[in-house]
Amino acid sequence: MNTRDRDEEGRARSARPRDGLGRPLAYGAGGVGRQPEGVVRSPAQTVREAQRLLDAGMPFHAHEVFEDAWKSGPEAAAPLWRGLAQLAVGLTHAARGNAVGGARLLRRGAAGIEGLDGAAYGVDVPGLVRWAGELAHRVDGGAAVDAAAEAPGLRGGLE
Repeated sequence: MNTRDRDEEGRARSARPRDGLGRPLAYGAGGVGRQPEGVVRSPAQTVREAQRLLDAGMPFHAHEVFEDAWKSGPEAAAPLWRGLAQLAVGLTHAARGNAVGGARLLRRGAAGIEGLDGAAYGVDVPGLVRWAGELAHRVDGGAAVDAAAEAPGLRGGLE
């Protein structure tokens, strides 16, 4: 008998509850609701929802919002959404205490969006590149990271 959690299509999916940073908890424990997958949002809705989750200290969930945008939006916008997802995952790893992975993903995400025109999507790319570089440097130096306190402003000076 197969006891692995599976979704309707038979793909492995853990039904375990998750904390705000996406870490699995014991079955039956309270947790944070998962982000639904495959939601198609406008760019403005994507930025709003991701910012809400970042501000709540839930960058893992914000990365899932960006991932939906990258997979469902126009191909030309995919590098921006993919880079933003990497920044959110970098913050997730840093907040989980994985300094090496966190700093690496922050830098990778920043490199992926640097030079892109995020203003068309309401995203302050230069501000996010700066934020990611500064946070990666502090994480490399051993700084503890509180995901909510370190949440970037996606719109920055574009408000």
